Amino acid sequence: MIELRRSSEWQNRMTKSMTIAVAMSGGVDSSTVAAMLHATGAKVIGLTMQLWNQRRLAGRPGMAETVAGRCCSLDDVYDARRVAETIGIPYYVVNHEARFERDVVRPFVEEYVSGRTPIPCSLCNNHLKFDQLLGVARQIGADAVATGHYARVEQDLESGRWLLKRPADRAKDQTYFLFGLTQQQLSRSLFPLGDMTKAEVRALARGHGLALAEKPDSQEICFVPGGEYKNFLAAYLAEQGEAFPDTAGELVTADGNVLGSHGGIHNFTVGQRKGLGVSTGSPLYVIKINGETRQVVVGPENKLYSGRLVARRVNLIAVEDLDCPMRVGVKIRHRHEPAPATIEKIAKDEVLVCFDDPQRAVTPGQAAVFYDGEVVVGGGWISAS
Repeated sequence: MIELRRSSEWQNRMTKSMTIAVAMSGGVDSSTVAAMLHATGAKVIGLTMQLWNQRRLAGRPGMAETVAGRCCSLDDVYDARRVAETIGIPYYVVNHEARFERDVVRPFVEEYVSGRTPIPCSLCNNHLKFDQLLGVARQIGADAVATGHYARVEQDLESGRWLLKRPADRAKDQTYFLFGLTQQQLSRSLFPLGDMTKAEVRALARGHGLALAEKPDSQEICFVPGGEYKNFLAAYLAEQGEAFPDTAGELVTADGNVLGSHGGIHNFTVGQRKGLGVSTGSPLYVIKINGETRQVVVGPENKLYSGRLVARRVNLIAVEDLDCPMRVGVKIRHRHEPAPATIEKIAKDEVLVCFDDPQRAVTPGQAAVFYDGEVVVGGGWISAS
């Protein structure tokens, strides 16, 4: 049984002599965190990561001339700086564009052209927003990093392990994207919004006089304007002087019957129904994408369901290792309700997930995150189903 510290745990971890670096994205959540921490009397330093030049691909075929309202855009940097001035804290912009391109953008491109569906937000959290920010925090003498994520960090008093927990506002739950955080990272991370709802956060922002209290949330991938990832792939590869790989191939049924051809596996994702280019008189869905043969397998909806999956590069949080099969709930998408399942270690950093009931559209490239009630047990990247 996991015994947890209760009620405003992040406040219990703070001391008067503590220096906290706040990751300020320019949105209402992180801005409110900076204001509320400063109001406690803590020494707060604002940090914004410059990750991507939003004008870099502007004007290329399929790409807009200008981009606005983007996460991590220049407008967001301006908003974060304005908040820092309003509440009276030091503020710095840290450029990590090269690292972001290497660890997030390039893998995103390679995954898509290989027939997988990536989630760059998890890569960004794992490789940059915590790994790099914690390094910068150390350099400037900060004891911890606070962010505007809707999640909670608590400690198991019996084992001493740091735990990642779901927030009070389930509609804003971001734990799915944080499964890769290590014990060291969690021990130095504060999530002050974990016990609050979004409505309460906006009210608090208004109370602190923040001009962006009503600023809309960003819903898109920060470097893909309008969510048009196909146009982004073409524009990015062209900028790099690389030819777009030929991923055209066949549309086939599960038994190998060829129904037609397609222009590239990057145009499809598991579960897709529209835009298949074939008609058989009954609805067809993408069941599987084979990157090696460039075949897109289609079939009826009942073929979309899988009873198991393999997750690789698994990171465990609540337990040190999986010594025996464990009962958990498993999310295979951000908005997916955790499905009852049994997980079992089958190799180093590799876990077999067996669902009680088959799940729809298990998608390679996405994450499988394991939950024990409120607690994130860990998670990994879906490689097969």
